[in-house]
Amino acid sequence: MFESVAGLIAEHKAVQEELSDPAVHADAARAKRVNRRYAELSRIVAAHDAWVAASDDLDAARELAGEDEAFAAEVPGLEEQVAASAEKLRRLLIPRDPDDARDVIMEIKAGEGGAESALFAADLLRMYLQYAASKGWKTELLERNESDLGGYKDVQVAIKGSSSDPAQGVWAHLKYEGGVHRVQRVPATESQGRIHTSTTGVLVFPEVDEPEEVQIDQNDLRIDVYRSSGPGGQSVNTTDSAVRITHIPTGIVVSMQNEKSQLQNREAGMRVLRARLLAKQQEELDAAASDARRSQIRGMDRSERIRTYNFPENRIADHRTGYKAYNLDQVMDGALEPIIESAITADEEARLAALGGGDA
Repeated sequence: MFESVAGLIAEHKAVQEELSDPAVHADAARAKRVNRRYAELSRIVAAHDAWVAASDDLDAARELAGEDEAFAAEVPGLEEQVAASAEKLRRLLIPRDPDDARDVIMEIKAGEGGAESALFAADLLRMYLQYAASKGWKTELLERNESDLGGYKDVQVAIKGSSSDPAQGVWAHLKYEGGVHRVQRVPATESQGRIHTSTTGVLVFPEVDEPEEVQIDQNDLRIDVYRSSGPGGQSVNTTDSAVRITHIPTGIVVSMQNEKSQLQNREAGMRVLRARLLAKQQEELDAAASDARRSQIRGMDRSERIRTYNFPENRIADHRTGYKAYNLDQVMDGALEPIIESAITADEEARLAALGGGDA
């Protein structure tokens, strides 16, 4: 059982020795990669040790059960411990998304529903900022395109974690948020008290750790500069500080005007462009990957309706996992963990099923 663990334990020891080498820490990118792998392997080694210890305790209790009833009484509980520790180890051995430890760039875009959709985009941004704060993550507003009523037609935020453990990574949690979010409520602009249904789109990209990870030929870029504008299109700057970057081979366009400096907007735009190119590369790999490696919950159809926020009923429902709760007010204040955990669990179960549910 768990034959593959022996090789991972040996790798864990080798990585631990590698971390003691000063040359590793002299290279920030390499140190980050090694630390991430060490954190991932440490969880597996600890789970394996717990399973071995529980199994040894069970064997000993069974051996002594015939001589002492006290040991016989311990057997059922120890059997449960062995089963639980084995299940935990099995889940840790599921092939992990290589991007799980990465930070993310999230884009929230107004969809159907006009002004109400833009207002809900602002509500979603606040929800994610509150959730990030509860996790101890840092956030940075990269770009925003405000609507006339105070919402957002489009807003982009970078979210940065603090743990090297891929299981605690920002991407590991927020990658499931991409898709169409549907809201049902009485808009602030509705005078008759009628419930409206609107949609807002969320895109999530893993952020590139080092610029060298994604090679971009400067000849493949068209960079235009223009004056930034505010709600309604009015000019808010007298200089050409806004930047639009077009990646000609893929047609990806990134526009930035949040900063007053053209250089800062260009740097932010390149961050977003690299993240989108990395996501595009990963989608192409996922499309060619086996079912065991492809995420069953984080689909590639960005038009998929993933969740409904019903304000009159205070109900939140995730259409992929079947999760439903009546605490929408708390969810909008950042209490997202149960919903995200339901997606993580459903994805793990689907991957286990694709692997045959065996002993990894």
